[in-house]
Amino acid sequence: MAHQVGRNKHPRRWIALLAAGVLICFLGSLLIGVRTEEFSKKGILARMAGTCRIILRHIPLLGKPFETPTCDETTDLIVWGIRTPRIILAFLVGASLSVAGAVMQAFFQNPMASPYIVGVSSGAALGATVAFAFDVNAGSGDGARGLLAFLNNQPIALLAFVGALGVTLVVYLLSRRGGKIHLPTLLLAGIALGTLALSAAWFILFWRRPYDYEGIIFWLMGSFNGKGWPRVAMVFPYVLLGVGFILSFSRELNILLLGEETAQHLGVRVERVKLLLLVASTILAAVCVAAVGVIGFVGLVVPHLMRLIVGPDHRALIPASLLGGGLLLMLADAAARTLFQEMIPIGVITSMVGCPFFLYLLTRKEKRFF
Repeated sequence: MAHQVGRNKHPRRWIALLAAGVLICFLGSLLIGVRTEEFSKKGILARMAGTCRIILRHIPLLGKPFETPTCDETTDLIVWGIRTPRIILAFLVGASLSVAGAVMQAFFQNPMASPYIVGVSSGAALGATVAFAFDVNAGSGDGARGLLAFLNNQPIALLAFVGALGVTLVVYLLSRRGGKIHLPTLLLAGIALGTLALSAAWFILFWRRPYDYEGIIFWLMGSFNGKGWPRVAMVFPYVLLGVGFILSFSRELNILLLGEETAQHLGVRVERVKLLLLVASTILAAVCVAAVGVIGFVGLVVPHLMRLIVGPDHRALIPASLLGGGLLLMLADAAARTLFQEMIPIGVITSMVGCPFFLYLLTRKEKRFF
């Protein structure tokens, strides 16, 4: 790896631009699909203002001045009940997968590592499929809100985490030779175990034939369709705590880029730090899979691109990956809803973008990526 952790690439400027892009994409995505007669007769600014009023009306303490209805109930349902949670969920999932990918690339010390490539996503899919197939979350209900929605979805998240962590540990043990990660073994073991885990998930589905069989198949391909506020409540606490925890280890992540021996000499408890970061990144990836299914290559593409524009310093790379990953999935979701009439899974779009990028990394002649 190249060092130069502290090189200046104006990270604050890039992070500010990414944050502005996320805000613009969020507001623009809310307008996509709003086809009520009241909104269709207005200009873009009037439609955006009306959309903001709908959102503000539902926010506690801030919503009192906006209690007077400004549009019909159908528009309110579309904007607040369908579009808003879907877009927020897309941002949270993209942010989580990107941050998890950035951590895994530092953990395994190569740019090929990501939750999808290493097999974390497939392991999480297997665990969540077990939860769905054996109905361990029976009675959760899509109408649950707040803490109840969070608690009701914990069996799915827990089994997804167990499956993801199991696959990750096996891949790590298989690829570690002589105190270092062997890249070809990492890739082959991750792809092989990921394929095995997905095959096991499909086998369980065919064997058990759960009540929502077709819905679970669509979920396995990665989709935001039909995901409302309960899924946001399921993901948000993990993202908030997980990203905050990982940010607190930014210094250790930077030192790990210098090599494990150097990190030990600088006072880093390498094995402890790696275990904590492995668990944290696995949790982030697992809860995303449990919520929306397998969405591949986000954790591979985004951290690599963010590293090119803000540098390898994780104090900037983690926030940039968070914003960049969220922005990417928000744009992918907007494309799915406009170009493909909401039916194509997001996982298909990200794979179409990510596969060529992965092949590009495989064929690069340079040995240094960081």
